Amino acid sequence: MSYEKSYDLLRQILSKIDGKIALSFSYQAEDTVVLHFLSQCKIKSLEVFTLDTGKLFEECEKLHKETEKFFKISIKRYLPKKNDIEELEKELGDWGMRDSLKNRHLCCHIRKVEPLERALKNKSAWITGLRAAQSITRNELQILEYDEKFGIFKINPLAFWSEGDVFDYIKKYDLPINSLYSKGFKSIGCKPCTRAVNEGEDARAGRWWWENPEHKECGLHIKEK
Repeated sequence: MSYEKSYDLLRQILSKIDGKIALSFSYQAEDTVVLHFLSQCKIKSLEVFTLDTGKLFEECEKLHKETEKFFKISIKRYLPKKNDIEELEKELGDWGMRDSLKNRHLCCHIRKVEPLERALKNKSAWITGLRAAQSITRNELQILEYDEKFGIFKINPLAFWSEGDVFDYIKKYDLPINSLYSKGFKSIGCKPCTRAVNEGEDARAGRWWWENPEHKECGLHIKEK
């Protein structure tokens, strides 16, 4: 899908939505592309937020500052609850999330899902940088969806973009980019659960690499059955 068509579709969708719009910024190249789209849409009520899990890479912190400066915005941080983190770390330690899928889901819920619930409260639409080609868990992704889990319209402007489309756009507009990409990372999450990928591996191979591909979601983007 062309850049122009994706932008026009996003603008059309947003013109029909009343209320506050939220963009989740997770330090991926896709999020920067969508943020660039939104900077041209002139939205009056936009909140750009990130889920600060307490386990972010140093490179993400650097990009956070660069992005705020480039777009002249403030990216709001939503943090997990302190008591929940204390209990989690007491139960799992530093690496217990790798012992079982249940443990990893618990960690993701406390560090990501619960803060996202707060971030989306009183919002009318949630915009993401998700792409259908990223993994088998996202191959049915649509540009406009209704997220039953969080009870909100979810807009995925890059749903049908390729990885090449994303990086071509970044280069064309000289947008800030996470330096982890130059170190072999293709999908960026928390430090203990993300690694660089090897040549020939898919983009999500570096996320929770000890798990089966069909399990590689943290609970933010799973459709209710």
